[in-house]
Amino acid sequence: MRHLFADTFYWVALFLPKDAWHERVMAFSRTLGAHHLTTTEDVLTEFLTFFSGAGSDARQKASALVRSVLARASVTVIPQSHGSFLQAFALYEARLDKNYSLVDCGSMEVMRQHRLTEVLTNDHHFTQEGFQVLFTEN
Repeated sequence: MRHLFADTFYWVALFLPKDAWHERVMAFSRTLGAHHLTTTEDVLTEFLTFFSGAGSDARQKASALVRSVLARASVTVIPQSHGSFLQAFALYEARLDKNYSLVDCGSMEVMRQHRLTEVLTNDHHFTQEGFQVLFTEN
């Protein structure tokens, strides 16, 4: 079974038909076969924040997606904690020369802890930390 980390990019592209990456993400998702996704509450928070100004309909649909993600046996959602914040913050401070977001730092730390190497994103920052980004500009 393939184990992947799902970044905010993935959830947004999957959710939004008008997203530039939607078709590629959908096509890729259909070819995954047996897989398990890991994401974090921080990623889901970032996803919901993305739609915070999009109106009540979009907010309701985004909330429904998050509820479905939380209920899926094929997705592990790592909870937020003070410890996870401190780990993400430590990486953030250690990479002052990078443009990593705090959420990305937390995601990278979770990926290391769970020995995940592949990430459903197009964010090259993950490549800089040695992870395999599954969506690249072609």
